[in-house]
Amino acid sequence: MNWDDPTDTPAAPAAERLVDSVADGEDQAVEAALRPKDLDEFIGQEKVREQLDLVLRAARARGATADHVLLSGAPGLGKTTLSMIIAAEMGAPIRITSGPAIQHAGDLAAILSSLQEGEVLFLDEIHRMSRPAEEMLYMAMEDFRVDVIVGKGPGATAIPLELPPFTLVGATTRAGLLPPPLRDRFGFTAHMEFYEPAELERVIHRSAHLLDVEIDPAGAAEIAGRSRGTPRIANRLLRRVRDYAQVKADGVITRDIASAALAVYEVDGRGLDRLDRAVLEALLKLFGGGPVGLSTLAVAVGEERETVEEVAEPFLVREGLLARTPRGRVATPAAWSHLGLTPPRSQGGGNGQQDLFGA
Repeated sequence: MNWDDPTDTPAAPAAERLVDSVADGEDQAVEAALRPKDLDEFIGQEKVREQLDLVLRAARARGATADHVLLSGAPGLGKTTLSMIIAAEMGAPIRITSGPAIQHAGDLAAILSSLQEGEVLFLDEIHRMSRPAEEMLYMAMEDFRVDVIVGKGPGATAIPLELPPFTLVGATTRAGLLPPPLRDRFGFTAHMEFYEPAELERVIHRSAHLLDVEIDPAGAAEIAGRSRGTPRIANRLLRRVRDYAQVKADGVITRDIASAALAVYEVDGRGLDRLDRAVLEALLKLFGGGPVGLSTLAVAVGEERETVEEVAEPFLVREGLLARTPRGRVATPAAWSHLGLTPPRSQGGGNGQQDLFGA
């Protein structure tokens, strides 16, 4: 059970979505209580857990600090949780900051110079750190040293500052934006995958136990199937279904209660919410399945272009409901089926692929 970190997406519409994988204030407060404390308690990400366990055990056996760790993946999959587990497994304190908070090399120097030996520094959204700070981090990670510049112009002097050995845990939702010199300095890199429904059911049962919520296996399966492969979303849906069960039923979450509750919150059986369905309905009903340009599609649903592209599209593409093509967005046969609509005959059930690429 795991979750974490925001992305660079526009926040206004996304912050109101029940299926948003970015944590709001309520999520952060609840997550602190629900986070697992060690690798054995961490659910999912089996390969990452196994590999990370070897890295940490070997470091403890040598009496050394663990190698620097880079965690990549979508928001809400457990990067922050794993960083805290790394610190706990190493018996070390953890310092948490983020890339956007480090705008100058001096900001990073102040943090590094105050680290204790063996301390874990968690740097969220590491791809958004400023370039001068990034270049300072190269030397700090490799040689545990930074050069502090004193003065300006020709009289400026670089004073070397030795740092105690520490472990940097970097987290990013966009590993491709990290420059190779920075990526290469991490001793261990891991990519966090989306969760299978069975894993999310285990997450939900564990969270329900901690929240003192009674839920049956069918109810957990119903919530897991609508959680978009993301533990953070699963826990958010669980809390909203709990509220419904307390007000409308006897407090016990069954499949029927979970389904009725999520219908109230407009989250359908595949995890699509109002915005997702609005994009698909506009694409299918107004534009015959496409292709249609992104700006036109955004106007049709009354949202900003960036909101459609960054908030709705990634999940629709991952679910195989929408395709991005050079000529615009195109609906797939699965999109027609999901909304219970029949494709126009001109598409021949092929969502316009022949029209798009030629017969």
